[in-house]
Amino acid sequence: MGSLLLQAFIYLCAAVIAVPVAKRLGLGSVLGYLIAGILIGPVIGLVGSETQEIQHFAEFGVVMMLFLVGLELEPQALWRMRNRLLGLGGLQVALTTALIFAVCVAMALYWSVALAVGLIFALSSTAIVLQTLNEKGLTKTEGGQASFSVLLFQDIAVIPMLALIPLLALPELVSTGVAQEGGHHGDGGFISSLPGWAYGLVVLGSVAAVVLGGHFLSRPLFRFIASSRLREIFTAAALLLVIGIALLMTLVGLSPALGTFLAGVVLANSEFRHELESDIEPFKGLLLGLFFITVGAGINFAILFGDLLYILGLTFGVIAIKASVLYVLARLFRLARSDRWLFTLGLAQAGEFGFVLLSFSVQNSVLPTDLAQELSLVVALSMLMTPALFIFYEKLLVPRMKEEGAADADAIDEQGTVIIAGIGRFGQIVNRILVAGGFKTVVLDHEADIIDLLRKVGVKTYYGDASRPDLLHAAGIENAAVFVIAIDDRDRAVQMAEHVRRHHPQVKILARAYDQNHRYLLKQAGVDIAVRELFDSSLRLGSEVMKALGMHPFKVHKMAQAFRDHDFEGMRQRYELWDENPDIAGNKAFLARAREHGERLQEMMETDRIQFHDRSDRGWTPPPKDYADKFED
Repeated sequence: MGSLLLQAFIYLCAAVIAVPVAKRLGLGSVLGYLIAGILIGPVIGLVGSETQEIQHFAEFGVVMMLFLVGLELEPQALWRMRNRLLGLGGLQVALTTALIFAVCVAMALYWSVALAVGLIFALSSTAIVLQTLNEKGLTKTEGGQASFSVLLFQDIAVIPMLALIPLLALPELVSTGVAQEGGHHGDGGFISSLPGWAYGLVVLGSVAAVVLGGHFLSRPLFRFIASSRLREIFTAAALLLVIGIALLMTLVGLSPALGTFLAGVVLANSEFRHELESDIEPFKGLLLGLFFITVGAGINFAILFGDLLYILGLTFGVIAIKASVLYVLARLFRLARSDRWLFTLGLAQAGEFGFVLLSFSVQNSVLPTDLAQELSLVVALSMLMTPALFIFYEKLLVPRMKEEGAADADAIDEQGTVIIAGIGRFGQIVNRILVAGGFKTVVLDHEADIIDLLRKVGVKTYYGDASRPDLLHAAGIENAAVFVIAIDDRDRAVQMAEHVRRHHPQVKILARAYDQNHRYLLKQAGVDIAVRELFDSSLRLGSEVMKALGMHPFKVHKMAQAFRDHDFEGMRQRYELWDENPDIAGNKAFLARAREHGERLQEMMETDRIQFHDRSDRGWTPPPKDYADKFED
């Protein structure tokens, strides 16, 4: 017991120290976990051989992660992915396997060994890629969706790989007794002794049980559990669901990650989806972190330094081959330039299932032990380099592509009174009301998916970066009356405002502001009117809450109007102080003015000073008490 607690303390201590430091340095949490594992394993030696056993336990974090991913995907969305799932994913696995097979044969490896190595390195790290995409907010991008399609296909492909690898056994390894007896499917028992047709029926029955059970039985079960109003029981039920499905898939020889993903997709439309997500998320995060730590701790530096150049050459060779295949496929499937590089660099590593297949290959006399140890190092090092590839993409490639601009921007064949930069959820409303009012608009955006969707519903939008002077010129910025900045990139919004104000001072600039500080930055950049994106909706919701509590609509309206006027006046006064010192946190005068403004607002509300009337609110004046009596017979 004491040893277990000590190991838990070491792992948790390493994570708590290394991960926040890595995040602060911009390295991401995944690289932080890997560094923590290297420090407590090969460097300091606080943990040892037990990391292999812990890694098998920690791999359950991948299972939970795919369950949560499935919860975010409705079955219709999964069906829409079928082309990329089968085409992009299938081609990636097939081409990568073929290229690595050819290289291994050229290196004088036997064909069956070369094929096994090709299958192992065709897989990428689901855990690292999805975790990093989620952290960096890239999951919904075209490159992120393409990456997810390939990763999902790879998880499915593990099943036939596990069935194929035992057929590649080397006679000389079998004769030395390396192989372990057992069936090719299942964990043993009667399932491993079933004939092929019966095993197929068992597999189909298991998948059907997950789908039908998730659709028809989960809702009554969760309703019953929710009626107990015990949060811990609902958490236990969520864990029971995931563990039970993973166990069922393992018993029939299928990937537990695939089974839980399927269950998540089935439950994506359930009213309990968000509760399940919130209950599973903490366990998923801890187990994934533990998995990454064990990967770092499991690196055998003795073998690595014994033949450093050879191991590093293999690692970079695998990354180069996979990246080449991925880049060609990205161009073939017409991914945009930025998404193309995200897709290429994100999936260029080997994956955690590589460890599983390596162990399985040794057990079934397909790979010799010494070769498997070297390949295991290649898998671990390629995973270790993945966060660095994401940083290279984010810090170097993305800024460079923004500077160069999109080479395939649409040709703008019309001009308008208003130019709108950004047609997301904010810009769409602005554009719709202007078009409804009879104003001619020209809309620019660099999200191809959104543009295609809007064109299908009749909203004409041009693809291109609105910060490019040539596109603004083509859109008619010289003759436009208003330029609207509706993008959600705060820095680019400020830069765009500065450019338009400097080169086109006659144009009135209106912009979407993220918060108070961003509003000040936009004002400083020359924006005429900056609207905080959540201010009006928050004010309206607060008003509706007061109405729900029984306050008269007239009084609610007056309070909201007074709050709005007071807030705008306060922002105007504070801007004079902010302009002298943009660092709000260190500006004592600014903070003092903000506190004073808040106290005045509270005093105004308490003394009911807002009950003044003006002409603009005459229609809100309540009718006299005897108003209804005039209509009585």
